[in-house]
Amino acid sequence: MKVVTICGSMKFANQMKKIAGDISKKNGWCVLQCVYDIDVNKTTKEELKILKQAHFKKIDLSDAIYVVNIGGYVGDSTKSEIEYATKNKKEIIYHEKIKAY
Repeated sequence: MKVVTICGSMKFANQMKKIAGDISKKNGWCVLQCVYDIDVNKTTKEELKILKQAHFKKIDLSDAIYVVNIGGYVGDSTKSEIEYATKNKKEIIYHEKIKAY
């Protein structure tokens, strides 16, 4: 069974929850989510740092990351997660095909 961490912009939080369930059912993957029920505006920098470290630990535990790139959008945080996963030789799976420019 493949372990996959969902990565993507929090503006896609609802979609990421649905996608996590869909790919678990379809592929039998164990999916680690990154969606938290928090108000980022009320979260301290220290708390955000802890959440980021926890997310990178999920990537460490995973075989791959699943990038939710709806409409081709990949934000800075997600880019750093892709770089981290690549550096650690994790498979990168994109929800939508990457457009060649």
